[in-house]
Amino acid sequence: QVQLVESGGGLVQPGGSLRLSCAASGIIFSIYDMGWYRQAPGKQRELVAATTSSGSINYADSVKGRFTISRDNAKNTVYLQMNSLKPEDTAVYYCNADHVAWDLEVWGQGTLVTVSS
Repeated sequence: QVQLVESGGGLVQPGGSLRLSCAASGIIFSIYDMGWYRQAPGKQRELVAATTSSGSINYADSVKGRFTISRDNAKNTVYLQMNSLKPEDTAVYYCNADHVAWDLEVWGQGTLVTVSS
């Protein structure tokens, strides 16, 4: 069974940090492009950061310099280190696994990040 399970969300004060994790099962993790998306209340889901199977990385402009995506293929896990958090980072964060050539895509259930004092 293909599954992505996120963890690490929670309540943090502005300026604080959180580390999200996404553990994958049921897929050959190393050949998938992995991404973190977020959806704030009343807004569309947006890409936050992504890392391809070949190691390329890209970030949304709004998080560049503050967030870092990384993957550990041995642990089938992708991480999102979030520093200098702002209230506008408040959203449900979703993990995504995508294999473009096979037209396969998997989503996690999401983890809530709330940045508030």
